[in-house]
Amino acid sequence: MAKTAVKEKSPSDIGLDTLLGHYKTMVLIRRFEESTYRKFREGKMGGYLHRYDGQEALVTALIPQLELPGDKILCTYRDHAHALLCGTSPRAIMAELMGRATGCALGKGGSMHLIDPDNGFLGGDGIVGGPVPISLGVGWALKYKNTKNVCVCYFGDGAMNQGGVHESFNMVGLYKLPVLYILENNQYAMGTSVSRSTGQPDFVKKAEAHGIAGERVDGMDFFTMWDAAKRALARIRETGEAYFLQVDCYRFVGHGVGDDNTQGWKFYRTEGEVHEWMKKDPIVKLGAYLKDAGVLPDELAEKIDQEAIAVVDDAVAFAEASPEPPLDSLYENVYS
Repeated sequence: MAKTAVKEKSPSDIGLDTLLGHYKTMVLIRRFEESTYRKFREGKMGGYLHRYDGQEALVTALIPQLELPGDKILCTYRDHAHALLCGTSPRAIMAELMGRATGCALGKGGSMHLIDPDNGFLGGDGIVGGPVPISLGVGWALKYKNTKNVCVCYFGDGAMNQGGVHESFNMVGLYKLPVLYILENNQYAMGTSVSRSTGQPDFVKKAEAHGIAGERVDGMDFFTMWDAAKRALARIRETGEAYFLQVDCYRFVGHGVGDDNTQGWKFYRTEGEVHEWMKKDPIVKLGAYLKDAGVLPDELAEKIDQEAIAVVDDAVAFAEASPEPPLDSLYENVYS
């Protein structure tokens, strides 16, 4: 049998070495997220946390295309992957999740409020729809400074029913601000499906009603996501006007740590539905492409996986050895 010809370029003309790097990042995100539930159940993390399993392509195919820290990023409380892609160290993220002074928010923000302004990451937001009004202000500032920078704002499908989101869209559309909206449509607002929560599930139409052009994207495919992000960013930098991507995706685990994924589908989704979406796993799909291209043999895939696990183990060890914030730091960054 003749061997399959080795691909020299990806469908998006990303070099295979670069593409392999993105694959490594996606594997790291997955292994990092898997570790958080274990540590939460060990009592090492307070508050709450939300994993990103299944949605890795949404950040890995977009954030590397940004000009950080000039470009700015806002996102929801499902924010670990966004921080990693912006360049926040796994140690600083894990320490923040464990409430340690060495965390990226000095141990005061926890899982839902990671932040790293030096790398352009303006933070996660615990309020549903919360980052959208902030994007209005950030977008206005970028336009006022006459830059070519873009504010990227990630938010979820559940937020599309929030009044503040539509008020902000109206002003962003009116003032022509450089904001790229990424609607992470993972099909559920906690346990409520899109079909049960909105009369118009075509979210692009809602953005267009406010003067913001947009399109729908398959967020389970790295290449599709990369190309859509590339087009959108170029358009915004050229015109200065906002753009909207409805990115259809799926979270493989429950909404949060309190949503036991082994039981949750009995209440709001079926086991069959979850397994069907898992067949679209963006990491598996990209890995298969790289394997077919001849650059990801099984032994390298295993090595990448073990290296990711080692990075996570190091982050955990660092966090567990770090001190908690001193009590007298409680009022720091609160009063001027």
